[in-house]
Amino acid sequence: MKINVEIDCTPEEARQFLGLPDVSKANQFYVDAIAKGMKGAANVDQLQDFAKGLAPMGQMGLKLFQQFVENSNAFTSGAKKKDD
Repeated sequence: MKINVEIDCTPEEARQFLGLPDVSKANQFYVDAIAKGMKGAANVDQLQDFAKGLAPMGQMGLKLFQQFVENSNAFTSGAKKKDD
C-alpha cells in the first residue's frame, strides 16, 4: 500500500510545524557579514582568505563560496558586456 500526502504551506509554516528554530536573524547577520567582507576584497585571493575565516563547514564551505563568487563574476561580467 502506498499513501501520498501533499501539504501546501510556506517555509515558515513548515519550520514551525516541524519544531525547527527560527534562524532568520542569524542568517541575515551571516549574509551581511559576508557582503561587507566582499566589498573590501580587491581580488579572488582576498575573498578566499576571507571565506576561510567565515566558512563554518571548512573546505566544503570554501568550495561552495568559490562557486558563488565564480557564478557572481560570470553574471556581472555578462551584465557589463550587455550594457557596453
